[in-house]
Amino acid sequence: MTTFKPVKAAIIGCGMISGIYLENCVRKLKVLDVVGCSDIKPDRSKAKAEQFGIRQMTNEEIWNDPQIELVINITNHTSHHEVSKKSLLAGKHIYGEKMMAVELEEGAELVALAKEKGLYLCGAPDTYLGAGLQTARKIVDAGLIGTPVAANITLVRGYHHERYREDPERRFAFCPGGGIIFDMGCYYLMGLINLLGPVKRVCGFSQIREPDSRRYMNPSNPEYGKVMKIETPNNLAGTIEFECGVLCNILTSSESIGCNHFMLFGTEGQLNLGDPNNFGDAPVLTTKGGSAAMPFTHAFKENSRGIGPADLAYAIRNGREPRCSAERIYHMFEIAHGIMISDKTGEIYTMKSTCTRPEPLAPGCTEYPEMVFDL
Repeated sequence: MTTFKPVKAAIIGCGMISGIYLENCVRKLKVLDVVGCSDIKPDRSKAKAEQFGIRQMTNEEIWNDPQIELVINITNHTSHHEVSKKSLLAGKHIYGEKMMAVELEEGAELVALAKEKGLYLCGAPDTYLGAGLQTARKIVDAGLIGTPVAANITLVRGYHHERYREDPERRFAFCPGGGIIFDMGCYYLMGLINLLGPVKRVCGFSQIREPDSRRYMNPSNPEYGKVMKIETPNNLAGTIEFECGVLCNILTSSESIGCNHFMLFGTEGQLNLGDPNNFGDAPVLTTKGGSAAMPFTHAFKENSRGIGPADLAYAIRNGREPRCSAERIYHMFEIAHGIMISDKTGEIYTMKSTCTRPEPLAPGCTEYPEMVFDL
């Protein structure tokens, strides 16, 4: 097994997603040495520190500790830009939760700052490094569906329940920089970047349905009777043109009950890619000979949030490009914003950024998962 010096890391943000990050980064991914955690609510960081045997810290203690090389930023999305910027200024590499910022300009600022400082800036989602989408990548690269020609994303979830507004952990559903295209659409967009590469142009329509007409209806809610203001697109449809020529329709809506459809079509067959928010949805291959769920060729079938930071740690140690790189997460961010810009201008939006496809992970369901990153 490859030997390495673990990368000392700390987590900022101990909300609802922190448990799985800590479980994997502390206990399973040995390239990471998570030494501490912080949160705007000290009681939360105290509880997580005690649960996982690490140190409760403040943000300032993390930034001022010269031994900590990597900050895993899993704060609320409206804090991503501020926390990542301060971490970069403190000389720390960053892995952040999706999306990297609220405004496109904020994302560009972070990319430029990381480049200036000679630091890695990476981010979620890392689900495309899981068994499902890595198996799909191997199928596509092997030519089993022929030449990819088209894709379809249908992502519909019900965010209209008021618990999304009264629960601070779920306010992303209605706040600027949140909403379904940013919260969930990113899994689909990064999944396709992994399979197809960068995007050339986008166009589309976006709406904020009923921004001021909904009210809190639970009498126990302190906001009862007041307007539940919606401040981010909750109904969006667009078309994406990849540089490789593939065309993709995308529909994201939080205005109905759940529906997920993620397909890639080729000249010789098609792939049902399942739910890209999951690590272990087996891709279903359909050709003229029939349909079948494909056996996994790669590791990480379970909820493996943290493999992105682990891959970044290997990049730090080996001096290579991380898979969840700044260029890729910013490109994904621009795709979502580009569709909304197209709606505002009435014109096709030409992408300003580009990226390459990430290198696939090494195949094999090894009991030593770190081995797959060492490329």
